Parts: sequence; structure tokens; C-alpha cells
Amino acid sequence: MTPSARLSAAIEILDAIAAERRPAADALKEWGLKHRFAGSGDRAAIAALVYDALRVKASSAFIMGAETGRALVLGMLKRTRHFTADGIAALCSGERFAPEPLSSEERAALEHDNLAEAPAHVLGDYPSWLDPLFASAFGEARAAELAAMTERAPVDLRVNTLKIDVDAVERELAHHHVRKTDIAPTGLRIALRDDGRAPAIQSDPAFLKGHVEVQDEGSQLVAQLCAPDTSMQVIDLCAGGGGKTLALAALMNNHGQIFATDSDTRRLAPIYDRLDRAGVRNVQVRSPKGKGDDPVSDLEGKADLVVVDAPCTGTGTWRRNPDAKWRVRPGALEQRQKEQAAVLDRAAGLVKKGGRIAYITCSLLPLENDDAVQGFLARHPGFALEAVDDVARRAGLGALAHHRSIGGQGILLTPLRTKTDGFFFASLLRTV
Repeated sequence: MTPSARLSAAIEILDAIAAERRPAADALKEWGLKHRFAGSGDRAAIAALVYDALRVKASSAFIMGAETGRALVLGMLKRTRHFTADGIAALCSGERFAPEPLSSEERAALEHDNLAEAPAHVLGDYPSWLDPLFASAFGEARAAELAAMTERAPVDLRVNTLKIDVDAVERELAHHHVRKTDIAPTGLRIALRDDGRAPAIQSDPAFLKGHVEVQDEGSQLVAQLCAPDTSMQVIDLCAGGGGKTLALAALMNNHGQIFATDSDTRRLAPIYDRLDRAGVRNVQVRSPKGKGDDPVSDLEGKADLVVVDAPCTGTGTWRRNPDAKWRVRPGALEQRQKEQAAVLDRAAGLVKKGGRIAYITCSLLPLENDDAVQGFLARHPGFALEAVDDVARRAGLGALAHHRSIGGQGILLTPLRTKTDGFFFASLLRTV
């Protein structure tokens, strides 16, 4: 396919996403099934166009004065791929499979920068209804913070120190041009190619041998902030596929005991193969046997550390899933808040005196972060918030103490601050 034909395909897919209110991944898959002549390179290029357009949907629509698939693609080419109006016009020739030629209004829009007076939600490319919430998190910096979320995320790897050290893996993966991450001590980073494609790490021998796991640096950092020692009984209460479980096991050097569980058994399905590949021996997976079953009820009041990687809106992961930010709704936020309160309350019963709850979200919203912590402390006077400085120092990550959340309850990582996905971390100590 020609570059112009790829543009036409991206426009078609974006129009389908808007008309049918469906996830981008589903629309891309359906287009691929209907256009089997498109090779893997074409499909990847079209997907990159679609996702890049969704990253800057609000600002592109503002520039072009429309929210059509065509407007979003044209605006994105100007905004993030830095095409001139002439360069865009050359792609939109109206010839076979190419988009229609630019109108005079479109050319004028592309030739003038009219974003100077745009509101914060346009400059930051997020839904307008979320603006008051991001204002409470970042104030006047919200547009810059969220604009950083529009950039493509790199591929981050966590070196599995149960099997190998970081320097050895850096040499092993030199063909992928890896470099050490800025903060996480066992992290490696691979920049995306110009076309937005990532290397096939999961077919690389280093991955197959369990030397690395794919894990954003921010996720690695919040696991390290949990600061488990080798004698602890740890419960990973929302373990899901096991990313943080594996990181905790490595931090504990396969000593102590970790109990990994999740309310949804389907989310736990990948964890077994991952544990085996990584050589983890100190994890018990506790899967619910049915609705209402509590697989860790025998651990009531016994845990040194309960890790709550809470269900949330995922606003901190928008670099990786730009489609999600345009589909999040107020009702979903309210539901996540209820779930966060419930899982924190459950964690409280599992912690022994002197033990800790590590509360983690991949959200940037205070309602899910500082406010959730304050609500928990109001309901459970036997717990106290640990000071951010103490939390960061204990984990050997003292520099993170400078990245306090707006409410001061925890540490907030963001693409702008730490060049990671967005994460919140707070530590709650049981005092009685």
C-alpha cells in the first residue's frame, strides 16, 4: 500500500470507531480481516496512524475545526509528525486510494497555529469532563502533564535477577539497542522504531529463558517501593497476570512467602507460566473456587505486607492505550472508587500489627489516589500513613520523595516527571 492509501485506511477506521463507539483494536482487526491484501507492514503503519491520531484527538479537532477521521489524521500529521501543509497536500492527491485533495479551509487550518488560546483539555488532549479532576491533581501544569501522556511509550524490561544480572542482559540484548532505565535499578529500555513498532521481545531467547519480563519502569518502581524483605509473608491481593508478583519475588530473592490471588481467576491465568519461566519458587497462587470464595481467609491478621494494585481508570497508562482515554466515563470512575475502597478494607483484615498495606494505582486522579487513602484512614483508625520520605528511603529510591502527589499522601510518577507510565504509591502501617 502507498502512504496515501494507508492514510485513507486510517481515516476509514477512525470514522468507524466514532460511529460505532468501539475499541480501536476491534476496529483495526475488522479492517484487517476485510482487507487481507494488506501486509503486516501496512497493518502496523495504519495502526500507528490510528493510535497517533487518537493520542492528539482534541488538539487535532481544534486545529481542523472538525472531529471526523479525516480531520484527526490531518491534524495529527501536523501536530506530531510535523508535516507541512504542502507535505500533507501531496499525500491527499485524490488519486487512486488517496484521500481527497485539501479544501481551502483545511489548508488554511494547517498553515496557521491556532492552539495558543486553546483550553487545557485541548492542549493536554484529554476529555473536557476530566479537566476539573486533572486541575486538582496538577493545577496549571495539567496541560503539560497530560501532553506528555500523548507520546509513544518505549518498551521497558525488568531484568530477572533470580537468573542473571543487568549488565549481562544488556550485552545479551545489544542488538535491540537497549539502555539502562533512569531510575529502576534492574530496568532496561528499548526505544520504539520510527514506525511505532516494537521489537518482538517475547520471541527473543532472553525472554524465553526468563532473563527479562516486559514491565514499564514505573511498575518496577512501585514494586520496589513495597520494599519486601526476605523473611516476610506477602499477599499480592490483585495479582492479575503476575507482573508485580514476579518483581516482588526477585526483590525477596526467592525467600519468604508470597501469596498471589485475584478476585477474577481469568486474570490469574498467565501467572503460572510466567512463574515457571522466571524460576520463582516462593509464590503460592491462590485462585478463588467460586463466587464469594476468599482464598486467603486463612491468612487473616498474619501478613507482613499486603500489596493492593487496585482496579482503577488506568489514566496513567494512556501512553500505551490512547483509545481508552476517550472511552472512560464518570460511571466507570465511580465504580472503580467503590472497588478500591472494598479491596483496601479487605487488605486491612489481612495485615498484622506492624505490617503494611502498599496501595498502588495506575491512575493520575486524586479521587483514586489521595482521596482513597484518606477515606481508608478515616474508616480504619488503627492504620497510619507512612511518610513519603521514609517510604522512598527504605526502598533505596530517595529521589522519588520529590514526586509527591498533590495531597501529599503518596508518590506520583508521570511521563513528565519520571518518564514512566503514571503510578501512585502510598504505604499504610497497621499500628494497633
